[in-house]
Formats: sequence, C-alpha cells, structure tokens
Amino acid sequence: MTSQAVQLVEVCDVVMGQSPPSSTYNDSGDGLPFFQGKVDFGDRYPRTRVFCSKPVRIAEQGDILISVRAPVGPTNLVREKCCIGRGLAALRPRKRLRNDYLLYFLRHREPQLAYLGQGSTFGAINREVLEELNIPLPPEHEQHRIADKLEWVDRLRRTRRYAVELSDIFLPAAFLELFGDLRQNHHHWPFVELETHAEIVSGVAKGQKYGDRETVEVPYLRVANVQDGYLDLSEIKIIRALPADVESLRLKAGDVVMTEGGDFDKLGRGAIWPGSIVNCIHQNHIFRVRLDKAILLPTFFAAFLRSAVSKDYFLRCSKQTTNLASINMTQLRATPVPLPPLVRQQHFAKLVTRHEHSRANQREALRQTDHLFQTVLHQAFDLNR
Repeated sequence: MTSQAVQLVEVCDVVMGQSPPSSTYNDSGDGLPFFQGKVDFGDRYPRTRVFCSKPVRIAEQGDILISVRAPVGPTNLVREKCCIGRGLAALRPRKRLRNDYLLYFLRHREPQLAYLGQGSTFGAINREVLEELNIPLPPEHEQHRIADKLEWVDRLRRTRRYAVELSDIFLPAAFLELFGDLRQNHHHWPFVELETHAEIVSGVAKGQKYGDRETVEVPYLRVANVQDGYLDLSEIKIIRALPADVESLRLKAGDVVMTEGGDFDKLGRGAIWPGSIVNCIHQNHIFRVRLDKAILLPTFFAAFLRSAVSKDYFLRCSKQTTNLASINMTQLRATPVPLPPLVRQQHFAKLVTRHEHSRANQREALRQTDHLFQTVLHQAFDLNR
C-alpha cells in the first residue's frame, strides 16, 4: 500500500526558537531547562546544562526538537517542558501524526535537511522549509507499527553504543590498578628521561626540494593520522623522499608515534604503529619513539602518554599560543618516564590485547546495528508499502 504524502504543516505545528536575554540564564534551576542547539542533544533526549527564568519560546513534553542552525537536521525528543533558543525548532504533531513516527521520519530525512541548509551563509533552515517538508502519512496503527520496529532496532543500537563507551574506561582503570597514580608514585617506581631507553627521531618535511637527486614515492603519516591513543589510517597520503630517508624513517611495528603540537588537552598525543602499511614514513611534525623493549613496552608507554602526569609535564614545558601548544625534541627526550617491572608491563600488554579484541567485536556489532537501523529506515520511508 502506498501512503498518502502531506506537507508537514498540515499535521504538525512548528514553533521556531528564540533566544531570551542572556541575563535570564542560570545554572541554579530557576525557570525552565533551556536548550540552544545541537550542543545540548543526547542520543534521544536533550541534556540540561542551563535554565532560563524568563523563557520566550517554549517546547512541550512530546515535541520533537530539530536543529535548524549548523548542524541542520539532528533531532531529540522533549522529555519535559522547556525553553528553546534560535538554533532549534519544536515540532508538535496533531492528532493524525504520532510523535515517535515523526522523530524517525526526520532522522531519515536528516541528510536532505542538511543539504537544504547549505544554501544559507551560516547553514540554516527556516520555518518554510520545515512546513513544506513532505511526509508519508499512513493510518495511525501503521505509524505505530513502523515506530515500534524502529524503536526496537534503535534501542539495540543505543545499547551497543553504550557498551562501546563503557569499555573506554577499562584500560585507564587497569592502568591505575597495576601502576597506581603516577603523580603520587606510591610504588616508588624510578623515573628516567625517555631518551635513556628510546631512540627518538623527527620525520621528513613536506614540500622539500631535492633538485636532481633521485627520490621515491612512499606513504607517510601526517599529524591528522595521529589521535589521542589511536591512529586514523582511513586516508594515507604519498610523499617524495630520498631513499636514505625512507630507510632511516621507515616505521616498524611497535614504534610509538607522537605529535609535536595540538590542543592543550591532547598535547603529546600518540599511539602505537601497527606495521600495517609497508614502507610508511612520517612527517617532521611527528616524533617516532622506538623503545628498548627489554625495559619499556610500547603498550605501557602509549598508556602512560594518556596519564595525568605525562600531560602535566608536556603542558609545563610546552610553547603555548591562545589555542595550541607544542613541544620540541629536547623536551620530549627529557620526558620523565616511570620504570615499573617488565613483568607488570607484560601483564598490562596482555590485558590490552584482549581488550582490543573485545573492542573490535563491539565495534563490528555496532556497525551491524547501525546498518540494520538505516535499512529499516529505508524500508519505512523510501519504499512503497
């Protein structure tokens, strides 16, 4: 059966948000929860950060909130009466339209709405765009069936996403259990400068001129590839370099690669190179740390880089601007690193291996449920039923 399509304005009231005076904002609970845009959204319901004592535009329980300013399209369901700013609109279904059905329809149409918002200088849509949106309107019992099916898949997806998020705390907790709070160092581990047990080198400069000298093309690691605790290898670029540089800078499995700069909270970020790309080298804004594995294991050192004592050191000695900070080779070589017994580091390495295997399974399960959710959305709103 093919559903009748109607414009949203025929079955839904649209309330465009309007920001009240900033003097009415508070965090003491005076007035209504105040949501300003996507920044306040959770997976399904918004999170209250600010209240407003004199709301201008109000959304009611059961309304759908939609972000109308960059990013355009994300949605949340209103759990309680609230105030909305100009980054949001509240959609209030009438009798013929179920709010859960509308929520999933809008999530299906999110890419289309984001595209429509590109016509604005700041990325936004207005009331007219929302009201003229065509929505298939099957009988209410059919809307109920569709929404229930989507809610079941969505709940499974949220559960698996939560499992992935929950597993993020395992390794920091295991590190603390095995090595203690390194700021207090109750185990009295000796600290040594990193260069004592590591070879540290910088990489090749992009755009370097070689004249008539023979060069080769090789893959190389950029700052964008090195994140805080993991590598993003989704895009690896090619660079020309001297064969001698390739030989000396070629990454080996177990090397720890670190960036020289970044946001304050990610300064000194690094991760272990898995050896998955042959002949890969690194640029000069990345340090390669090759450890003496009889003394320091890469899994321990990579986890240490995410510890408070490591981040505190890098911030203290870094060169800082308004938004960014950087460290140099001398400061990295002097990094104070604890030396717990190798057997304890090996135990931690085994935990890391098991955890990464579990995480891979969790991510694959989440990928499958994400795909299932998109498939059911497609079946519900793209195909003739």
